[in-house]
Amino acid sequence: MGLLLAGSGIALLLVAGGFLRKRRVADPKRVLLGCLAFSLALLLSGSLLAIGAGAATEAGEPGAVQAASGWAFLGASLATGMACIGAGIAVAVVGAAALGVVGEKPELLGSTLIYLGLAEGIAIYGVIVSLLILGKV
Repeated sequence: MGLLLAGSGIALLLVAGGFLRKRRVADPKRVLLGCLAFSLALLLSGSLLAIGAGAATEAGEPGAVQAASGWAFLGASLATGMACIGAGIAVAVVGAAALGVVGEKPELLGSTLIYLGLAEGIAIYGVIVSLLILGKV
């Protein structure tokens, strides 16, 4: 059920992006942020449903998901997801500035790639944190 809700949230975001692709909208950022918030709400509700289903199962049953591990999965997914969103924003800003610098001074390409690598490192930190969380489960 959680995967269904998360998939529908992602599909909604893709449909909104396709809808806005060739049209003029007064504020496309607001529309996409609204769809992103709605898809995150669907993801969170799906995760909470999975946690509730895990809490409802019996503890002695083999393969049963405990409520604590459900929270750990939610924390790991949020750590990775939020870090990737932050890294995407950072790469967008740094990449735009790097292209401007390289257009004026092509010899600075190497140093701009270092800054882009640092911005992408944010996503790797999120993955490392989620792996540490999942290692404790």
